[in-house]
Amino acid sequence: MQSNERISVFDIFKIGVGPSSSHTLGPWKAALQFLDSLKQQHSLEEVSQVRVLLYGSLAKTGHGHGTDVAVMLGLCGEDPVTFDVNKIDSTIAALNRDRVMLLGGSRHIPFNPQEDIEFLMKESLPYHPNALTFLCSFNDGNSIAETYYSIGGGFVEKEGELHGSANTADLYFPIDNAQDLLHWCIKTGLSISEVVMENEIAWRPEQETRTGLMRIWHTMKDCIYRGCHREGKLPGGLDVSRRAAPLNKRLMKGKTYNDYEEWLQALREGGSDFKYILDWVSCFALAVNEENASFSRVVTAPTNGAAGVIPAVLQYYVAFCDGNDENKIIQFLLCASEIGSIFKKGATISAAMGGCQAEIGVSSAMAAAALTECMGGSVRQCLMASEIAMEHHLGLTCDPVAGLVQVPCIERNTMGAIKAITAAQLAMQSNPYQARVSLDAVVKTMWETALDMNTKYKETADGGLAINIPLGLSEC
Repeated sequence: MQSNERISVFDIFKIGVGPSSSHTLGPWKAALQFLDSLKQQHSLEEVSQVRVLLYGSLAKTGHGHGTDVAVMLGLCGEDPVTFDVNKIDSTIAALNRDRVMLLGGSRHIPFNPQEDIEFLMKESLPYHPNALTFLCSFNDGNSIAETYYSIGGGFVEKEGELHGSANTADLYFPIDNAQDLLHWCIKTGLSISEVVMENEIAWRPEQETRTGLMRIWHTMKDCIYRGCHREGKLPGGLDVSRRAAPLNKRLMKGKTYNDYEEWLQALREGGSDFKYILDWVSCFALAVNEENASFSRVVTAPTNGAAGVIPAVLQYYVAFCDGNDENKIIQFLLCASEIGSIFKKGATISAAMGGCQAEIGVSSAMAAAALTECMGGSVRQCLMASEIAMEHHLGLTCDPVAGLVQVPCIERNTMGAIKAITAAQLAMQSNPYQARVSLDAVVKTMWETALDMNTKYKETADGGLAINIPLGLSEC
């Protein structure tokens, strides 16, 4: 847990590559940070060898999450935001074949992935389960070692430079918990999203924030649309079939369209029957996380394992609640981000620290508050919706079968999205002044639950479904 940390909306929402924010995006960013460190202190031309040690959860589920792949791409200097995901397989195949890495895109060094990336299954560093160390040797015989921690949601901390020290800003409305947020909203009369936008001005002009948030939304909706039209099996060996595309096809009932906007109009024409809308929300979430499981482009929201919840709820709002408006979409994302920040500061958004309650639970709480505000709910109702959503995810374990973000992760995104919508509806039909449970109490409880949770239920694939489901069987 961290307090007095300043978190931007773009820290919570990051464009990257699946399948895991803590096991893929985080190590990728750590490798890029290590490259920067090398360039600042040495010359890449001096490097003779680089080795990587993976500890704890990164070691135990790293193969399934593509941690080794991410580290190699990062060491090559590739950017997870812009790198062509269609080139991942060929790039890694060439590394395995040639055993030569183009370090930082400029320096060829010998690199054998089978020997130079070591999975230390039985070792874990005390600060965080997701740790990796880069060992670098130079031509003159000297060497250095740097350790990084992937602490969840794509956030990375370097040993010796911990606690988000690099991300400081003087915010108009400093917020560490839900009570702080409520205080500022009452004092100013602003909504949650308006308070967040004022704080974002400490980092950049408002128009830049708006443009960046629409880029986030376009990435989300492109992911939904893409996932709704890709059939086949997911990679990894579990033989899990994609379900979003067949479901999309059944729901569309032969309607034709050429792009996202025409598809959106066609699905709206299907009506407002409860079962119909429920099927679409599930379809949206399945689509995103099937793409995530396929090393595709997604938005960390606040993690990759939970990347489908917020897009699914926002797409529901856009498609069925008159939310197809730039201002409303920006409002949704701003409000959601602040709830995610509160959970990160008061508990964790890392499944390796807190189980799946830290991922699906947090994303559901974020989506619930955002939907409530966009539907006209008060600030107190937004906080109540967030509390309700998390309260009913408390204790949720992270037990990925074969270390892959597939079973049960993909279906959990559909459940998180539905719970968020239900929580928003319930909060808006309730008097928040009569609520017996506060959001801060739930955040505190979630953290205490995380501390009590057995390690085998924290993204290690050592317990739960991960040891009770025979490999090769798909979700049913």
